[in-house]
Amino acid sequence: MNALTDHKTRTAVSMTGLRKAYGEKVVLDGVDLTIGEGEVFALLGPNGAGKTTIVRILSTLISADAGTATVMGYDLRSEAGAARSVIGVTGQFSAVDNLLTGEENLLLMGRLLHLPANERRARASELLERFDLVEAARQTPATYSGGMTRRLDIAMTLMGRPRLIFLDEPTAGLDPRSRHTTWQLIRDLVAQGVTILLTTQYLEEADQLADRIAVLDRGRIVAEGTPEDLKRRVPGAHIASPMPPRSTRPPERCPRAPATTRSWRCGYRTRAASPRCATCSPDSATASPWTTCPFTRQTLTTCSSP
Repeated sequence: MNALTDHKTRTAVSMTGLRKAYGEKVVLDGVDLTIGEGEVFALLGPNGAGKTTIVRILSTLISADAGTATVMGYDLRSEAGAARSVIGVTGQFSAVDNLLTGEENLLLMGRLLHLPANERRARASELLERFDLVEAARQTPATYSGGMTRRLDIAMTLMGRPRLIFLDEPTAGLDPRSRHTTWQLIRDLVAQGVTILLTTQYLEEADQLADRIAVLDRGRIVAEGTPEDLKRRVPGAHIASPMPPRSTRPPERCPRAPATTRSWRCGYRTRAASPRCATCSPDSATASPWTTCPFTRQTLTTCSSP
């Protein structure tokens, strides 16, 4: 098959019944997934869920025990070599060589991809500038920060201009600033039409980057959908925090009103009478109004007695 993708379905990755076991330990137990061309698909799950195993199978590093899988239209069993020519892999652990400079790492990758000398030098210069590594190009990665090393690692993946990139927990161990920088690099790649399969343990990362998410647990897909779909499936919760009463003092009644009258609305009274209240204090009907209640913060100008 010569096409880079299956144009009938626009499918970049397809897996059906994928199984993998090491001895008696089943790592993947019948995984079915379809990833569209040009989208970011996130595999979300804890350590040991099988995320890295899926990446290793799709990148032709290991073979599945059962099931079928295609990558950019190529069958992984019969056309593994063709599949390798259109993919790039950034593993969970950095693949840079600490004995070479950043530029030399890129040139080495170009030679492994059999790029002509002029093309690999031009491509290396382009990627060093794109990933803000020009000043560090002639330094060894041993002097780099974690974020710089990860940027170089992704740049090496891009030397061959892959149309599908596997990113296996690309921000693991990075500080928040480097993590956000890596997120922006991923968004830039997607804007150029690259398809990305991302594995992560971080809910926020999947929510920020992925068009669709599959939750993998113990080798099985337990949920799949857009971030909004998955969040809607989570039931809401309410936290009730009882507040102490505003006052332990019992409500008071108008001192001159009959015992059957209602208590004051807020349980607070003053000695001053309202201009309209003749029951409480007929002799001072024109006295100042009731003072502001310290509980309701309202000024009462009339008595609540009938």
